[in-house]
Amino acid sequence: MLKIAYHPIYTHPLPEGHRFPMIKYELLPKQLLHEGTCSKENFFKPQIPDASAILEVHTQEYHKELTELALDRKSIRKIGFPLSQELVDREVIIADGTIKASEYAIEYGIAMNIAGGTHHAYTNRGEAFCLLNDQAIGAKHLINQGLAKKILIVDLDVHQGNGTAEIFEKNPDVFTFSMHGASNYPFKKEQSDLDIPLDNGIEDEEYLNILKETLPRLIQSEKPDFIYYLSGVDILASDKLGKLSCTIDGCKERDRFVLQTCKDLSIPVMCSMGGGYSKDIKIIIEAHANTYRLAQDIFF
Repeated sequence: MLKIAYHPIYTHPLPEGHRFPMIKYELLPKQLLHEGTCSKENFFKPQIPDASAILEVHTQEYHKELTELALDRKSIRKIGFPLSQELVDREVIIADGTIKASEYAIEYGIAMNIAGGTHHAYTNRGEAFCLLNDQAIGAKHLINQGLAKKILIVDLDVHQGNGTAEIFEKNPDVFTFSMHGASNYPFKKEQSDLDIPLDNGIEDEEYLNILKETLPRLIQSEKPDFIYYLSGVDILASDKLGKLSCTIDGCKERDRFVLQTCKDLSIPVMCSMGGGYSKDIKIIIEAHANTYRLAQDIFF
């Protein structure tokens, strides 16, 4: 059964100007239920986890300042959201969703988190709407629990996974692969184990050719026994922040290739949604919903 982490707190109430990107977390599960792709049994409700899993990735000082709402103004500006207890609770619940979904992925082959993909969070700070790095927390949990030995993070959000790269810079157990816009945020990139920067305006054929040449080679060389997939839909031509020119069909083929590869090679995969900022919310929901439709079709 496809297991999906979802909590109402994912749609966190924010001041005007921040609300639009959050609407998708409420609308996406409704769409999946409405069309019959998922049933209520597919969804599970994550909770606030034990802090020990978070502290395996983030520094004690940063975690303390975050949970005590004691970050300075500069740190809060880098995050981009007004700091509140509800926002912090939202982030730790997202992390719990990814931890639990990682375990479900081992059981069922795949599992997903409606939110997550907070790849701009570093060990000691947050950035760009990311406070805690959910996939990094999940990866460390699996390794520490002896549930995985070698993890591949496939980050196909349009923005480089700079926080993830920093967190695992010296960790041979986790290979970080980020394929992103060369001239997009972050403007000062970190060094992933493999970075593929893409030119503005790249279209489906070139994008997919690069991915289809790269991912099988990576899996063959690194031999991961678990994969995290960050399936941001901000690669679309319609995306306000993306600068690439992929279509809905191209984005769907990207997801199909990644998920089918994992299925064919019997490598468990956990998916976090990542970014999506098209002006039309219907486009965002359709692109994200495709990932879930494919997960059901390929794995179940």
